[in-house]
Amino acid sequence: MSLIGTEVLPFAAKAYKNGEFIDVSEQNFKGRWSVVCFYPADFTFVCPTELEDLQNEYPKLQELGVEVYSVSTDTHFTHKAWHDHSEAIGKITYAMIGDPSQKISRNFEVLNEEEGLADRGTFIIDPDGIIQTVEVNAGGIGRDASTLVNKIKAAQYVRNNPGEVCPAKWQEGGETLKPSLDLVGKI
Repeated sequence: MSLIGTEVLPFAAKAYKNGEFIDVSEQNFKGRWSVVCFYPADFTFVCPTELEDLQNEYPKLQELGVEVYSVSTDTHFTHKAWHDHSEAIGKITYAMIGDPSQKISRNFEVLNEEEGLADRGTFIIDPDGIIQTVEVNAGGIGRDASTLVNKIKAAQYVRNNPGEVCPAKWQEGGETLKPSLDLVGKI
């Protein structure tokens, strides 16, 4: 079963953000757009490159009204230690959620049960707390955060323009489609 179109399930967790420990729950994903980025573990190899890349896109995402959360099965204490000791992770200003109970990873169906670690999953959640996109990569394949900006813009456009859809490689201001009987077989 796909998670697309489903509401984020309840959870409560601690996160590290900007020198503080904060509480985070599914309620944080309501009222604004959110990106939730799962990764296997702190103090690893591909993960810091992805999280730093996500930080580089964070200002653009915030301009679009998007909040970003990273999640691993590490604790919020481990996130702080990693933040304090890694040049790449030290740049991060978005919330780093600890999921040592693995509940959040299970809720989003990205938990590798054998390893006890999250897969590389990226989710875009709309202001109603409904999952709009899901992308999951194998452990050795890093993600490109720049693709999130256009995906968010497309998701926001579709939400604000019922009856229209965004074709492949759609860019803001580009042509959209209005699915209808007249379009069948003409694209």
